[in-house]
Amino acid sequence: MNLSTIALACIAAYSSNLAKAYDTTDVSKQFAVTGPMETKLKAAMLESVEFLRLITTMDVDQIKGQVVKVGNYGIATGRKVNGRFVTTNGVDGHGYELVETDSCAAVPWSTLAVWANAGSTNQFMQLMSQNATLRFALDMLRVGFNGVSVAADSDPVANPMGEDVNKGWHKIVSEKAPDQIVMDPIYFNPDAVGELKDGEYKTLDAIVTELKNTLIHPSLRNDPRLVVLVGSDLTAAAQTKLMNQADKPTERVAAQQMDKTIGGLAAYTPPFFPGKRITVTMLSNLHIYTQKGTRSRKSENSEDRKQHEDKYWRMEGYAVEEFEGYASIDESAMTIGPAPEPAP
Repeated sequence: MNLSTIALACIAAYSSNLAKAYDTTDVSKQFAVTGPMETKLKAAMLESVEFLRLITTMDVDQIKGQVVKVGNYGIATGRKVNGRFVTTNGVDGHGYELVETDSCAAVPWSTLAVWANAGSTNQFMQLMSQNATLRFALDMLRVGFNGVSVAADSDPVANPMGEDVNKGWHKIVSEKAPDQIVMDPIYFNPDAVGELKDGEYKTLDAIVTELKNTLIHPSLRNDPRLVVLVGSDLTAAAQTKLMNQADKPTERVAAQQMDKTIGGLAAYTPPFFPGKRITVTMLSNLHIYTQKGTRSRKSENSEDRKQHEDKYWRMEGYAVEEFEGYASIDESAMTIGPAPEPAP
């Protein structure tokens, strides 16, 4: 198919508006995103995905360096004879490393034609802009939760969750602080009756409480910033059980809201979080770093591929601030169902 006159005019208007916003003459050629526009681009991506605003995202100067501490989780109050009580917010810690990260939000010509005929030129430009920033932002989380390696040539077919784009938070902790990740078999069995077997739990509350009290550092266990990240497969299993048992309106409300608080912690199911994983941490403990001055964009209509492509290149990486503030059950260790009978 060929683009209609209306679609071509809308693309031209979008490209012109993008060039004006970034103060460049031709957006079809790669251009640097610096200064105020660097800040604006970051703000647009944070605004497009709510969960991204809850974690720590910051720009850093170096490709390699020490993890930036955004807080000191120890006590800050006391006294000292003949002086003032002082604690420090040290910058010492483990390292991070940024890698080349290239994103492309492509829109097929068939979709462009629909968008161009669905409303005004301004609406078309808004759809194009939102599509790019939303996809870039979501991929930051997709890789953060699922990334396990840095491949020279990433394969989105074999690794649809960005497993080979970068090492995400879970992988970093599993390599540098493996004791914080539970790999022993865990069985979530909401239908359990009677005595539970080893590794078997009837409620998510019990799993989260034990995870927090076993692996989170004692000084952090009652930190009000602690939350639980829980996969959708687990919440679905728990809700189904509650809904099947609920024969009163109040019980149904409880079933619908059970994933808001689990084990006394505020509960989240972030985009692309593995369905059978549970993680207890502070959201500020999850870091994404981008090297200052490395962001660049390109926006072009590719006739060979019959699509419009918005591209975003930068040096980017992930880090965890406090390993002892991160405790997780790996999804490979979690089974939804009863534990097997012990061997005779």
